[in-house]
Amino acid sequence: MTETPQKPAAPVNARAQSERAALCDLFAKVGPDAPTLCEGWATRDLASHLVIREGRLDASVGAFFAPLKGWTKHVQDKKARLEWPTLIEMVRTGPPRTSMMRIAAVDGAANTLEFVIHHEDVRRAEPGWTARDLDSDFVEDIWARLAKFGRLFRNVEVGVILARPDGSTHVSKEAPQGRGSVTLTGEPLELALRAYGRKESLVEITGAAEEIVAFNSVQTGF
Repeated sequence: MTETPQKPAAPVNARAQSERAALCDLFAKVGPDAPTLCEGWATRDLASHLVIREGRLDASVGAFFAPLKGWTKHVQDKKARLEWPTLIEMVRTGPPRTSMMRIAAVDGAANTLEFVIHHEDVRRAEPGWTARDLDSDFVEDIWARLAKFGRLFRNVEVGVILARPDGSTHVSKEAPQGRGSVTLTGEPLELALRAYGRKESLVEITGAAEEIVAFNSVQTGF
């Protein structure tokens, strides 16, 4: 199956664009059937998700609205059958020119964590992965964005504190009445991965034993 990718200008947030490009390069290296950390998805499924997320609003809402999940899967599966180089190029070139994601602030807010997480979804599905050494500005950017995403822990029944090795902390969720908190300690990217539900992250979880059990029993993320 073939489809011609659009050729709009590249997205305008530098970090989101860098992660997008790196993920596409990795897609090309590992192929369409490589594993990812997204349960049930190979790389072709992840790529098709990214394409419809930016270019098919009618289909992307199924990720958040259960009655439309079937339609989302139908559109995503159809995209996944595209020829692999074509699908990669559609991810690489990004959303249509008319998309709000062409605005720098929107691109940064919507895509920076999205693409860094999915880049790691492919990297860390391979054996022998190691943590990346990100530049300090990118680390601070991830930390600042993560501090705004307390809803990632909305299903957790305990409080959640995010902590960096340098001692910086952020209360991501206040402890409910009668419950304590757990502290997640790690570098900002590792914390972001754990917040989005990826267990393949270098994060130490501390707190009372029963609170740790409660935290680990719930899937975090969207």
